[in-house]
Amino acid sequence: MTLKAAQSILDRRRFKGWILLGTALVSFAAGSLFTARLAHLREVRADSNRVFELMIYHTVPGKMPALESIFHDVAKLQTKYNLNVVGYWVPNEDPAWKNRFVYLVVHPSREAAEANWRALHADPEFMPYRKSAEPLIESKRQANHILGAAEFLC
Repeated sequence: MTLKAAQSILDRRRFKGWILLGTALVSFAAGSLFTARLAHLREVRADSNRVFELMIYHTVPGKMPALESIFHDVAKLQTKYNLNVVGYWVPNEDPAWKNRFVYLVVHPSREAAEANWRALHADPEFMPYRKSAEPLIESKRQANHILGAAEFLC
């Protein structure tokens, strides 16, 4: 093998190495940007009109799984009416919170919240869910709290 042929092979390997390195860097940068974007999709911001609705249902003892199932099924209807649920929680450590079902909804404004809830409650598809959930909830012990964001974020 001549020196020129060996030099040509070495140059091709270096070129392929640079291509591989460049491809890896571009892939890493694109993946980082995509991941950063996904991380902020469900970010909750302190907009001036935005309100949060904290819902706490006291369930009849032993009925928590049934209520969870109903909320799981009604989630699509809530989304249809712009009731953006941040999350559902079932406290499991503190005995004082036993039989509680908690969820948080974010609304663009208080007016939008009222309009969206009215629309959901007027939908005939929602009625069977409501009727099946009512006997599972201790009616005198449910709490809905409207919360505004503080003027600062941590």
